[in-house]
Amino acid sequence: MQGRTPKVVVVGGTYVDMVIRCGRIPSSGKAVAGSTLSYTTTGPGLNQAVEAVLCGCSVHLISKVGSGPFGKMARTNLAELNVNTDFVYTTEAKNTGVVVTLVNAAGENTTITYTGANSALLPQDIGNAEQIISDADVCLIHSQLPQDAVAKTISYAKVHNTKIILNPARPMKQPGRENNDLPIEYFSADILIPNLYEAADITEQADANIHTAKLIGSDMVARGAACAVITMGKRGCMVVDRDSADHIPAFEVELVDQTARGDAFAGALAAYCAVKDDVRGAVKFASAAGALACTKFGSIEALPTKAEIIELLQKEDTE
Repeated sequence: MQGRTPKVVVVGGTYVDMVIRCGRIPSSGKAVAGSTLSYTTTGPGLNQAVEAVLCGCSVHLISKVGSGPFGKMARTNLAELNVNTDFVYTTEAKNTGVVVTLVNAAGENTTITYTGANSALLPQDIGNAEQIISDADVCLIHSQLPQDAVAKTISYAKVHNTKIILNPARPMKQPGRENNDLPIEYFSADILIPNLYEAADITEQADANIHTAKLIGSDMVARGAACAVITMGKRGCMVVDRDSADHIPAFEVELVDQTARGDAFAGALAAYCAVKDDVRGAVKFASAAGALACTKFGSIEALPTKAEIIELLQKEDTE
């Protein structure tokens, strides 16, 4: 692939993150004054797309926003960060997804998430983007979206032999659908990247720890996944496929804020896999990206560049 820019398509949610600081978090029926307000665009789709761009890829984001000012802000920010927004759809029926966090003087917080336009992503939206999925080297999906849209993305990627990396987060609850178990199509992904607790929940394992991660990963592979990468934060990752199971240690860094760790990992993993077919090398590269994201505050502003990731990898190799 030398001489061409790798192509990644990211399918995931877009949100506006609003943080209000206050002396104390109000109880029911009470009101308090806030001291500061900050807001920024965020979400797994947006963050992972930006990370893939920072790693040198041409990136399209498939997502959905509202028609109001928050939707326009998200589009503007994505364009400024060189993410293609041709398939960031707009809906009049819902507002852009919002995460509202209240933080008190002690640093404790409470959060409310409004999924908004993200819950309106439709299979036909994915159909309109079939050509870019077919042209991509990797399709990276965060599945906290409507199941039908995720399943349609997987089906198109399979038809066109586009590598699928899927974070199998529990799907959004949909009217008329009581069973929220993961659809069988999700296990046809080339690489599943749940965190340890998501993976334990999906495979109905009572214990979630580094000792059971191999068993949990093997269960996911037995269900059809070509490879399962179980992320475990500072305990590293367990990579399980049909041939072996390997523990990839985490990088030791000074932790400042872990907000962007998972998205940096996913975006960097997709970028590496778009260039080279080496899952374990990709996981090490992605682990370095996740570690670096923990050394800064914020989400987008904490995402590392390819050069920074390579520098950390080289430093690790010389120690």
